[in-house]
Amino acid sequence: MTSATRASLVAIVVALALGGLVAWAGSQGTALVAGIPLFALAVAAAFAVQVIVWIPSQLARTEKFFDITGSLTFIGVSVAVLLLAPAADARGWVLAAMIVLWAVRLGAFLFVRVHRSGGDDRFDDLKTNPVRFLRVWVLQGAWVSLTASAAWIAMSSETRAPIGWLAVVGIAVWVLGMVVEITADAQKTAFKADPANEGRFIRSGLWSRSRHPNYFGEIVIWLGVFLVAAPVLTGWQWVALISPLFVILLLTRVSGIPLLEQKADRAWGGQDDYEAYKKRTPTLIPRLSSPA
Repeated sequence: MTSATRASLVAIVVALALGGLVAWAGSQGTALVAGIPLFALAVAAAFAVQVIVWIPSQLARTEKFFDITGSLTFIGVSVAVLLLAPAADARGWVLAAMIVLWAVRLGAFLFVRVHRSGGDDRFDDLKTNPVRFLRVWVLQGAWVSLTASAAWIAMSSETRAPIGWLAVVGIAVWVLGMVVEITADAQKTAFKADPANEGRFIRSGLWSRSRHPNYFGEIVIWLGVFLVAAPVLTGWQWVALISPLFVILLLTRVSGIPLLEQKADRAWGGQDDYEAYKKRTPTLIPRLSSPA
């Protein structure tokens, strides 16, 4: 067994253990379905879907269904939690709608991007090793579960409360995040589609105010979801804080900004215009003033 395979096995075990711990904590005080906590069932389903789709994907050695599977898991599990909750209320419907709308938009965006490019070269080496390829699918299960945990816990909680001012603020924050993320993605897509921009980096629109405005929007989206969920969280259910914190950690310290910054530095590092752009443009939180 190679060191890469062993590392993948460790990552799989850690991801499953983390998902199990969050499922246990978040299930305290949630509704039961056939004697099993609804939130725990949601987490289990999120992981199970990834493993099920990994099997034919491994046989065909393709990653084309990876992103769409993640998005559909968000949608399917959220709808299932809403329908299985014994007393679905306005908060549950709002949370489900927030996740479904976000997942539909992101899934369509990623699906089109992958099929236009003909594939994702990040998976080229992984597809040849079943364990390493399984790792990314299991990690996607953890991503879905942890990211959606605040919404799923609140939707399945036995505690109920009317929509109040904090939920209204959360909805407004979510809308802001969606607008920023959609706008940033659209601007970058249009920029890359123009042959005149071949080999250049984007620094217009929202990208003139932040080097990663799409990630800023993503973080704001999940902060909004958490604010809507927060009023009905009790006791161990506050593990739902992991939802926005996980998104922030993932995008700022793990697979988001660090990887893209390294890629950009390799492509344009040392160029005067790029170094000036980096110096004057915040990494994440957009500047409110117009760029000089």
